[in-house]
Amino acid sequence: MAGIKSGERVFIGSGAAEPNALVKAMTARAPELRDVNVLHILTLGDAPYVAPEYAASFRHTAFFIGHNVREAVQQGRADFMPIFLGEIPALFEARLPLDWALVQLSPPDKHGYCTVGVAADVVMGAIRHARHVVAEINPNMPRAWGNTIIHVSQLHSAVEVDYPLPELQPEPIDEVSAAIGRHVAGLIDDGDCLQLGIGTIPNAVLKELRNHTHLGVHTEMLSDGIVELVRGGAIDCSRKNYHPDKIICSFVMGTRALYDFVDDNPFVESYGNEFVNDPFNIAKNDRMVAINSAIQVDLTGQVNSDSVGSRPYSGIGGQVDFIRGAARSKGGRPIIALPSTAKGGEISRITPTLMEGAGVVTSRGDVHYVVTEHGVADLYAKGIRQRARALINIAHPRFREELERKARELNLLA
Repeated sequence: MAGIKSGERVFIGSGAAEPNALVKAMTARAPELRDVNVLHILTLGDAPYVAPEYAASFRHTAFFIGHNVREAVQQGRADFMPIFLGEIPALFEARLPLDWALVQLSPPDKHGYCTVGVAADVVMGAIRHARHVVAEINPNMPRAWGNTIIHVSQLHSAVEVDYPLPELQPEPIDEVSAAIGRHVAGLIDDGDCLQLGIGTIPNAVLKELRNHTHLGVHTEMLSDGIVELVRGGAIDCSRKNYHPDKIICSFVMGTRALYDFVDDNPFVESYGNEFVNDPFNIAKNDRMVAINSAIQVDLTGQVNSDSVGSRPYSGIGGQVDFIRGAARSKGGRPIIALPSTAKGGEISRITPTLMEGAGVVTSRGDVHYVVTEHGVADLYAKGIRQRARALINIAHPRFREELERKARELNLLA
């Protein structure tokens, strides 16, 4: 990475497509670099550039905070940019022009075209607008369909690598997640179009959908659970009115079996987040069901999903894009799903008010359904008193009396 200079802006590829060899090469030049701004969303590999000893050389800006940069962001050594995921690609054209994009690609075909494989998301936007694109060419990267191609002539330079993509193993489904999955599945009908994220709750929902039929998918993340439903016959996308007979996604994250499923599979098409996350495109899918998670929900319906109090934890991501898109879809249902408690049952996630400093990611005006292991609260077109009562009813029983008392103090209940 001899070309990167002090003060330049460098984008790093996303998720399981992080170009680890290029990242290591860049970090090795730390002694000769100053004030290099490193940008990316979640990555599964290492992030050595956020180590304290490199603070003068690199300054990371996270569009979405992963485990590998969370401590640096919370300690102030790295920055967090709150932004809708679908708006990031446009930043590279105007607000945040890129000097370099470091990416990982599948090998070129006979015509010289590589693909971005498991990560189109904001990578395609970075490739289009960066002054220099440097790529790792990895035979383990699946070849993806959709808007994913880049010709080798567009690369500033490339290096051949051969290492397995990092895998994200599905987490075991606990009793709480299983109960949430059952409640959410009860809101989903045959023929609906789905968006789900990452973690045990989405996995639990998917497990409960095995007996559904003709489901479709328009989602950011494609996971192993979705593939299981394809193979079981529950997902065939046959009733989708927008991109029928296709799974639409922006990135793929999971096991090697998932990556193999995606490889050169025309049933799965990947597009950048400026397309996948556009609420107007999402809304074109009839009966769109968006399922997203939260850290806290207050008794008026405000959703915090990116911080623990004032400490940044993850990011806005695509939650608002899909909540709004599903709300505008014909027959759509936006759903927020979360466990009723945290810290081993010591803290209620349904709260009178959000923690001091907590960010409101999804406004109370956008929220329709909130689901915990204790049931479903339908908040849409409901007044504050009705909302407070519905949310108290799905809080953990241990906290309901206290929530009711606080609600009365705040005049949320008569």
